[in-house]
Amino acid sequence: MKPGMKSGLRRVLDAIYDASGVLAGLFVLSIFVVMLGTSVMRLVGLRTGGFEEIIAWLTAAAAFTGLASTFKHGDFVRVELLLTRLPVPLRRAGELLALGIGTVFLGYTAWSTCSYVLDSYRFGDMAGGLIAIPIWIPQLSFIVGTILLFTAMLDEFVRVLCGGRPSYVVAVEERHARGDFTEDV
Repeated sequence: MKPGMKSGLRRVLDAIYDASGVLAGLFVLSIFVVMLGTSVMRLVGLRTGGFEEIIAWLTAAAAFTGLASTFKHGDFVRVELLLTRLPVPLRRAGELLALGIGTVFLGYTAWSTCSYVLDSYRFGDMAGGLIAIPIWIPQLSFIVGTILLFTAMLDEFVRVLCGGRPSYVVAVEERHARGDFTEDV
């Protein structure tokens, strides 16, 4: 494979991570639309009960679906302060240790999240507020987000294990090379 060319799997994974960021942005836009709509409804004297629940579900969906994209683009809180202080020969081992622990933790989190939402589905749990819908529907964003973050973490672990540099480090270095330090503030 020529340098700079991406494999088919790499292109698919990167597209999924980018799509998760777009999806999170759409959820944020949806929050804006719902909040704007409820403001207009209040102005004309209409009831707005239940919209707070929708906004809460959209907020959770935005947070969880954006995790993988945020991680892969270097905008995620990491143990960088510790890793950059390690001697260069130990830095890769430290990165692998951090990614390994994170991968195991997220694997368990994804599994338990799926189990929890499946139980909500099996038991027919309904949302407890004014909007009576099966609670597993808004909980799906939790599953999607944790599975995507687990996949991204595993992806980075394998990349570093195979001798590559973490993509989040490369992304931050490229931003800094362009003079963009906005994410560091």
